[in-house]
Amino acid sequence: MITYPTTGEAHRPGRIEVVCGSMFSGKTEELIRRMRRAQFAKQRVEIFKPAIDVRYSQEDVVSHDQKHIQSTPVDSSASILLLSSDIDVVGIDEAQFFDDGIVDVCNQLANRGVRVIIAGLDMDFKGIPFGPMPALCAIADDVTKVHAICVKCGSLAYVSHRKVLSDKRVLLGETQEYEPLCRECYQKAMRCDE
Repeated sequence: MITYPTTGEAHRPGRIEVVCGSMFSGKTEELIRRMRRAQFAKQRVEIFKPAIDVRYSQEDVVSHDQKHIQSTPVDSSASILLLSSDIDVVGIDEAQFFDDGIVDVCNQLANRGVRVIIAGLDMDFKGIPFGPMPALCAIADDVTKVHAICVKCGSLAYVSHRKVLSDKRVLLGETQEYEPLCRECYQKAMRCDE
């Protein structure tokens, strides 16, 4: 008779899960959903967000549809490692705003048995891969790409188009500043912006 070891507190395989896509695609909502399930399962959880993201709340992670969960704002990825001892599941929102050290932090957490759930924009408003997100997708055990709906034609959105004039890569905003567009509508908008 063959017996297999059971997975439990003695053996927790760490993993990295990335949820990425454009603005208004439900990334944060999916992060909150996964974190709430972990809380329901009585796992020890901690959620982190960049301290610069104060759009809806200084403290909470809040989705565009106002779902929220308590979080810890941090200024650097190194802080996440320091603040996540004795945690089963670590959530990270708006990962594109973190420094490149976030990749090593997530690897270290997963290697010590922590489930790491990351949400972030995969591309900036110019359609360029955003910050550490490409590297996070590369090291992830699982990547979920979620899509908003193009506000012009109803297709799946490809990118967050910036509607205001600014060349700053990081410009926090909402529907007044950004709109989700499919590839074709984005190309049309870029021609009109020139």
